Amino acid sequence: MSNTSSTVESAGHTHLDRRFNMLSATALNMTNMMGAGPFITIPLLMSALGGPQAMLGWIVALVIVICDGMVWSELGAALPGSGGSFRYLREAFGAQKFGRLMGFLFVWQFVLSGPLEIASGYIGFAQYAQYLWAGLTRPWVILLVTVVGAINIVLLYRRIQSIAKITISLWVGTLITVLAVIFTGATHFNPAVAFDFPPGAFNFSLGFFLGLGAATRIGIYDYLGYYDVCYIGDEVQNPGRVIPRSILISTIAVAIIYIGINFSIIGVVPWREFVPADQHAESNFIVSIFMQKIYGKTVATVFTLLVLWTAFGSVFALLLGYSRIPFAAAESGYFFRVFGKLHPTKDFPYVSLLVLGVLSIFAGFFSLGTVIDALIVTRIVVQFMGQIVGLMLLRKHAPDMPRPYRMWLYPIPAVIAMLGWIFVFATTQVQVIFFGIGVLALGFAVFLLWSWNIKRWPFGFAEATS
Repeated sequence: MSNTSSTVESAGHTHLDRRFNMLSATALNMTNMMGAGPFITIPLLMSALGGPQAMLGWIVALVIVICDGMVWSELGAALPGSGGSFRYLREAFGAQKFGRLMGFLFVWQFVLSGPLEIASGYIGFAQYAQYLWAGLTRPWVILLVTVVGAINIVLLYRRIQSIAKITISLWVGTLITVLAVIFTGATHFNPAVAFDFPPGAFNFSLGFFLGLGAATRIGIYDYLGYYDVCYIGDEVQNPGRVIPRSILISTIAVAIIYIGINFSIIGVVPWREFVPADQHAESNFIVSIFMQKIYGKTVATVFTLLVLWTAFGSVFALLLGYSRIPFAAAESGYFFRVFGKLHPTKDFPYVSLLVLGVLSIFAGFFSLGTVIDALIVTRIVVQFMGQIVGLMLLRKHAPDMPRPYRMWLYPIPAVIAMLGWIFVFATTQVQVIFFGIGVLALGFAVFLLWSWNIKRWPFGFAEATS
């Protein structure tokens, strides 16, 4: 048991059961990462640069994710506990002063960006449902998103023991789905179709780099979740070993799987049939079209059901991990107290689960592209960039801190990850950047009002509860 967990227990908090081992932790990450991502974003990815050259964005995203995964691994192994980034930012920037601000801002933006990410899975679910129910109108899509979101909340409204088992079963379904795509693509791959580059595909102009940034954001979205185990650190067995290894294994495994999925689809379905995505209805369920081209309507229908299973597995894993973040912050006195409540008999953060679950349903009413851009930009500054700075601060000010995992070739991966996040942020549409900055500015104002009300830093110095 970690020192953090011991502190929590001694303070009188209910301890969360450590039920996630290496297998279930890796399953959680992979289920989160794969989910609906590669099945719903390929049309958006290809549309970003107008052809298969958009795969460069996926490669750039992979480099960023691998380097950033090392940041998560070191922080997760050194500071295991519920909340992930909240805990890392708080400790790195000083628990009683700037760490309070960074921790609050992280949770503040996450109450928005977390549901946006979960909502993207609901949107993907609804898109593929349109293959089964042609002519599904907008009101019915909204109803479907609502029902799926409600089912997700109900399944997670229970003890962690059964959730670990559900996670593995959803993971198995996800693996069956992606392996079926890869096998089909490998046996029907046409290089002429896959590498049909348009004229001027690699004209390195400003427009090209803006498009590359858009493709990279979509690629990063596909990889989001490589760190999901960090959010439930108090529920992971031997976290110093399991957390970094599950991040590394899941990232490498999913990268290999994504290579297979992406090339399988564009090697069978000509990209011109679904690019630009907003002008082709088929882009909403491109993998179903992929299977239909080879095996016919019946097999495509069965496979679409597997995609729906995969999409649901993703949102299940996301809501599980993300519901622990406001809980951990509130329990420690760094966010609104109501989020720190555990269920009186089942020992899980039910208020946090319900709030994020309901917000996810409402976020599911927007378009996929809007949701992806908003969640990435909203999260970059405080969470991803903030953690990199935090890691460097901890290396400098806490050199003797036990680190079961230390970043390889430090600080090179951290610098690469930082430059990557800056590139992604800078190439985003101006209005989306303003949206992200506006969310943080509003959060800063709320933090000041909240701190004034409870007489905490910078207006007072009352001790935190942990």
